[in-house]
Amino acid sequence: MTPSESPNFLETPPTRLAGYPGDWPGDGEFNLAIHELPHASSTNEWWYVNSHLTTEDGGRFSVFASFFRLVVGADEQSGNPLYAYSVTWGMVDANNQTYLTTSLVDRCAPQVGLKILDSGTSQTDPLLQRALREVLAKDNVPLPDRLLKNNVFVNPQKLELDFDGNQFVKLDDGCYKLKLLREDCKASCEILFKPEKPVIRHGDSGVVQGPTGEGMFYYFIPRCAVTGKITLDNRCLNIKKGRGWYDHEFGKPNQQPAFDGIEQDIAWNWISVQLENGYEISVYDLFDNNKDGQRCGHWAIVIDPKGNWQNYSEFTFQPLKTWTSSRTFTVYPIQWQLEIPDAKLSLSVNADFPAQEFITIISKPAFWEGRVTVTGDLNGMAIAGLGFIERSNFKPVESLKEFLEAVGQETRQAIQTLLPLTPTHRKMQQLVAREDRDRDLEGLDFEQYNRALIQPIRDIIDRGGKSWRSYALLACIDLVGGNSHPFLAWLAVPELLHVGSLIVDDVEDRSQVRRGGLSCHELYGEALAINAGSACYFFGEILLRDSQLSDPEKLKVYEVYFETLRSAHAGQAIDIDGFSQLMPEIVKQGNGELLEKRILAVHRLKSAVPASSLARLGGILGKGTTAQIEGLENYFEALGLAFQIIDDVLNLRGFEKDLKSRGEDISAGKITLPIAKAMSRLTLEERQKLWEVLSSKSTEPYAIAAAIEQLERCGAIQACHQQATELVESAWQQLDALVPDSDVKIRLRAFSWYVLERHY
Repeated sequence: MTPSESPNFLETPPTRLAGYPGDWPGDGEFNLAIHELPHASSTNEWWYVNSHLTTEDGGRFSVFASFFRLVVGADEQSGNPLYAYSVTWGMVDANNQTYLTTSLVDRCAPQVGLKILDSGTSQTDPLLQRALREVLAKDNVPLPDRLLKNNVFVNPQKLELDFDGNQFVKLDDGCYKLKLLREDCKASCEILFKPEKPVIRHGDSGVVQGPTGEGMFYYFIPRCAVTGKITLDNRCLNIKKGRGWYDHEFGKPNQQPAFDGIEQDIAWNWISVQLENGYEISVYDLFDNNKDGQRCGHWAIVIDPKGNWQNYSEFTFQPLKTWTSSRTFTVYPIQWQLEIPDAKLSLSVNADFPAQEFITIISKPAFWEGRVTVTGDLNGMAIAGLGFIERSNFKPVESLKEFLEAVGQETRQAIQTLLPLTPTHRKMQQLVAREDRDRDLEGLDFEQYNRALIQPIRDIIDRGGKSWRSYALLACIDLVGGNSHPFLAWLAVPELLHVGSLIVDDVEDRSQVRRGGLSCHELYGEALAINAGSACYFFGEILLRDSQLSDPEKLKVYEVYFETLRSAHAGQAIDIDGFSQLMPEIVKQGNGELLEKRILAVHRLKSAVPASSLARLGGILGKGTTAQIEGLENYFEALGLAFQIIDDVLNLRGFEKDLKSRGEDISAGKITLPIAKAMSRLTLEERQKLWEVLSSKSTEPYAIAAAIEQLERCGAIQACHQQATELVESAWQQLDALVPDSDVKIRLRAFSWYVLERHY
């Protein structure tokens, strides 16, 4: 395609739009006055703007906003479409690297959501659906989304949108007015967009595919002069210089002849670039998730300073570096390379900062919309500018199990960074000594240190694990309204604490298997295993030392951490010593109540206290209220107890993938909660027989199987499961009233059921 002689006239093949709605643009000149209005045929339509602003005080900001209209049904009497509305917008403070977002959804969203869940068409994890249903049943939506409070106004005669005071309006002079405001008053803006270039059609003469494969018409204005003001934290800032971008998409499903009719699930990368030399670039790359990421749209448009444009189909838009969200654990590219050979264009694209994730139920579970800085060359000349990238719907985490696996993967990455297998001199200073005591490393064989200390730890950690303890810390920060992103590396701390205890515990219990492989002491010997397990407790201090926390905050972390260690070692001491001395009398009397209390005390100290301590720490770092922190502590204490109770149950019923031997506790002579409950349910003869198997530490398969069958028959195992359920449900009811409904809260609610229903 050659540049158009007239920027307002975009040549369209005569048959390209055949079969599409009659209110779509046809061949010839584009009538903006008509097509910027709502389209009657459209079932999915949105208006989008972004801008890059410099304020008089030297601030560097970017703002973006989308106003959505979606058909969700039809009026029973008139048959007219029923619409749902939403608006999403964000403000980027490049100097301070902050990202504020607002998402308002239609008041019918809870009912629409429940209908979708009832239809059985949702692909989301059943436990997450169940947790979301609880929120929607309250006629609410999870934060960060909020419900619109008032009726939306959409003028059919002129472009005039008003969504709870968030407005996008076409003025008589041809400018566009954008007004945005947050409910918490932290940010707002009133800015004008004055188009400086004509309309351009994207895609194939304006036709692209929408999120579900529907045909969409897409046009945009690539450059506008921007004036006005923004308000941030009660500071009114006048715009000294600004440039903006405007686009509009509208469409209808299943009417396009060019597509094969198969239901699609579309992911996309999109970028708008405004260069200092007056050029603009837009790239739109679409992929069908239902066809293994097969490309289903691939367009790059370069616009020159006069508004002439050229469309390119041969280009690469390649991610180079990624960032993981601490909230959704979605992986996003934050550095790209764009190459359009025929345009002689090469661009390096870098996010101004990584944490520009937009969380909303409109997407699944979020998307990345962020300010980027671009540098490179065009026609042999150095170029620079600013842009926005939107990346959405790539490999969404559909199940809670996948989410926890993503947490585990990021946890292992954090540990690999903290404890590399080939540490540098600088890393050895961190791990062994300190920067001003380099002599402590004199004569130290780094390879031997790695083999004798790091390798035994990494061997167990790298096999994978549940990692829910690691997530607890970050989740609690977010749950009370804090920001977990600065603490992503801290995922390593709970996992090291846990794995250190496992390594030592396996030595003490003579356990041969851990996480599907030989235990640490079986591989490296008891002496090295004990030393490695103990060392795990101290590496987390490196992260605390390098954090941006104040000294009082660091002191609080130290206090919580060492309280946890003391409790865990107290529980371990009792667990090692055991309860054999109580058994003769308990077998004789048939009353296991005291034994139950003793066992639960061990579970509480070894597992529940560490979990509740992490929750407490998260609540403190997230600046939660006293009541919220107490609620988090109680909930995670209940989860920790329930986890260990279910562990006792699974030891008897069998773990998924045979991660532990079935009945291992019986062959080890371990007195667990099901045994305690059985003591109050069995006859004297049955109690004596069960205790005989335990005390002899029988490894005979038939004896172990008979003991398990006895525990099942008397209902002891099921009673344990019921107790775990009641513990978690009671603690949840308390927490539910203390923290607002949010995406994080939904995952925690689902996780409570996951703990109770797990098989690993």
